[in-house]
Amino acid sequence: MKRFFSKNNQTILSVILISFSVGAMVSFTIVRPAFTKDMIKNAVSIAGLNFDEKEIELLQDDLEDQVKTFQKNWESNLPNHVSPALVFNPLPQGFRLNTSQTPVQFDDYSNTEMPTSLNDLAYYSIGQLAHLIKTQQITSVDLTNFFLQRLKKENTRLHCVITFTEELAMQQARQADKEIKAGKYRGLLHGIPYGAKDLLAVKNYKTTWGAVPFKDQIIDYDATVIQKLNEAGAVLIAKLSMGALAWGDVWFGGQTRNPWNIKTGSSGSSAGSASAVAAGLVPFAIGTETLGSIVSPSTICGTTGLRPTFGRVSKYGAMALSWSMDKIGPIARTVEDCSIVFDAIRGKDEKDASTIEAAFNYDANFDWKKLRVGYVKKDFEQTYSFHNQDSIALKNLQAMGIELIPIELPETKDITFILEAEAAAAFDQLTRSNLDSTMVRQIRNAWPNVFRKARLIPAVEYINANRHRTQLIEDMAKVMKDIDVYVHPSWASSSLGTTNLTGHPCVVLPNGFNSNGMPSSITFTGQLFGESTLLSIAKAYQDKTQHHLKHPELY
Repeated sequence: MKRFFSKNNQTILSVILISFSVGAMVSFTIVRPAFTKDMIKNAVSIAGLNFDEKEIELLQDDLEDQVKTFQKNWESNLPNHVSPALVFNPLPQGFRLNTSQTPVQFDDYSNTEMPTSLNDLAYYSIGQLAHLIKTQQITSVDLTNFFLQRLKKENTRLHCVITFTEELAMQQARQADKEIKAGKYRGLLHGIPYGAKDLLAVKNYKTTWGAVPFKDQIIDYDATVIQKLNEAGAVLIAKLSMGALAWGDVWFGGQTRNPWNIKTGSSGSSAGSASAVAAGLVPFAIGTETLGSIVSPSTICGTTGLRPTFGRVSKYGAMALSWSMDKIGPIARTVEDCSIVFDAIRGKDEKDASTIEAAFNYDANFDWKKLRVGYVKKDFEQTYSFHNQDSIALKNLQAMGIELIPIELPETKDITFILEAEAAAAFDQLTRSNLDSTMVRQIRNAWPNVFRKARLIPAVEYINANRHRTQLIEDMAKVMKDIDVYVHPSWASSSLGTTNLTGHPCVVLPNGFNSNGMPSSITFTGQLFGESTLLSIAKAYQDKTQHHLKHPELY
């Protein structure tokens, strides 16, 4: 039983849990006294309003009727996957999508040979591993076993796996070898092992969302991203850890660790995805981002991550946190690895109304020197933890022949409570059932408290915040009209928050190390649906600097 309001006011609302099991529906019986005038005064003060006695009297009966409507709606017990009828569209007025697809051109990996030491395969790129498999220098079964054994051994230190999918993996690997031997090669991901953040549904396996209330949950279908990777011939070897309900690196099994220093966490919420890739336990992994969950762990763990444009990748079968901000993307060793995976998972999906069809004309040999590259001058002039590495990064870009154009990002209103409101709606039943109290993190800055706080966000404020968001989209369009891409600090910039609201894509990649030997990163942000150009310039920088070739000593 969970109680709301105050005993002193004799305004107890008791929510009695009739039935509950993980993944099942929750039913409630509501007992609530009538609203008092003092209750109404206190409630409207949250919205910054002050009603007089007559206005409050007029409200009383209407509020009673309104709550009765709410109570009827609560009986519906909406599951997490049901999205609102309102679909977020990141496109500014007049934006023209390129839908003319040309052949995607990746690098040539034909000079790849088996290493003398098998352990060296741990840090081969997708392209290199793909050539070894295609030319049958190694089988998918052997490669899958290699990564499975590494993952099992190191998971005891890193806590990066929630569920191993070994039976499925070996079945997929054997099928890949059979097809390749018969000359039916599907492409660069055929036979390549990978891991998926455990908010993506995989049939016959648990999908725990990293949280105690859902640790035995089974969703009996494959997420669209998993389906697409199946079709590409990729081999799923594990459901990787995530911060509980996509926050941080703490889940019901502990804290996911950073391979560069296992005494520290890997950040999150794509915690296991970044940790496993950094330690050479999987060639690539799938992560998600709502407000930094690819950028942050990639920075901490020294991996390369792509956060695609909102609407580029289907969210069907993924845990919903914020229907208007959630994005799915790859975490890998290299920028081109991210391109390879992105090409496989992108596209329109009838099961996700927010997806938008657009071309991805990536070309590894693209002439990036003709691009107009901006940089957020004000951000780089601050004092912050990665300042030295970022300064060197700017010099490297200039040495590549790039003329950096100073830009200023638009002022962003503090409207990230959009995320909080949507997340509270997505997990409405968790709060009402009181099962939020079973989650590991019970502090002010954790989901249980934030969900409760979000119940007091007025609907009018949520709508107005989205109107501010519309203005922000138009303001960003003005900034982007004179550039193709811009570079900025990964954390010490408003860009991370702004572009997660506007839906712009970004690539985060290593750019050096701090004095304590921990990785640092820099971020490139591109035009909406401009991933091909964005990835081209990021690849050029990565090829020049080669920070991604350094790996944790333990691994």
